[in-house]
Amino acid sequence: MRRFMNARHFLAVALLSSLSAFAQGNYKAEPLNSAPPSEVPKVLQDAVQPQGVRFLDDQGKPLAEVWLAKTLTGQANPNSSGDIINGSVDPGAFVGVLHYPNGGSDFRGQNIKSGYYTLRYDLIPQDGNHMGVSQYRDFLLLMPVAQDTDPAQPLKFDDAVKLSRKASGTSHPGILCMDPTDAVSGQPLPAAFQDDSSNWALAAKTQVKPAGGAAKDLTLAFVLVGKYQG
Repeated sequence: MRRFMNARHFLAVALLSSLSAFAQGNYKAEPLNSAPPSEVPKVLQDAVQPQGVRFLDDQGKPLAEVWLAKTLTGQANPNSSGDIINGSVDPGAFVGVLHYPNGGSDFRGQNIKSGYYTLRYDLIPQDGNHMGVSQYRDFLLLMPVAQDTDPAQPLKFDDAVKLSRKASGTSHPGILCMDPTDAVSGQPLPAAFQDDSSNWALAAKTQVKPAGGAAKDLTLAFVLVGKYQG
């Protein structure tokens, strides 16, 4: 099931490079009964759920904290393509805020500094640069919270990529791979689980609201411990 992407043609070459998996040990998720702190702009605090999720290693050390959006902007006509997991979500939609208390790394193995980042949903472009890169096209882009402060509006792909490069500090966006949620179907959420490529993902609940429609429950999952395996 493993896949992944890139952003326009600058990610294609990197993602075709072979990276070994590093997801070892056991991880867990637990509720985080606090809102984002003052480092996160007020407009983003208001857009996320008041209770977050903490992702811990097998020693109980927090690796990441996540506050998902209360409601994701959705599409009136969901994309039903077999290579898309979350076809009801608008590309560019604000997904939430992620905190790396001690730094982290993205799905390409790029180091991400400690701090707070917004998460934006997007899809791998369908062009010659991305053929065969991934089974699924869904991914999240990380970007500094200080520079992404309009959660109500989806970002255009190129704008999201530009901001995400500031999170990674390289010419490549900082990216998190998304997973199907079959493995946690019927289980209490939030939950940490190991996918079929031995990466560890976080699953949690939010809602998605299509234009002119009612909000619906949505479970999202994305890899927090793991690397692309080409």
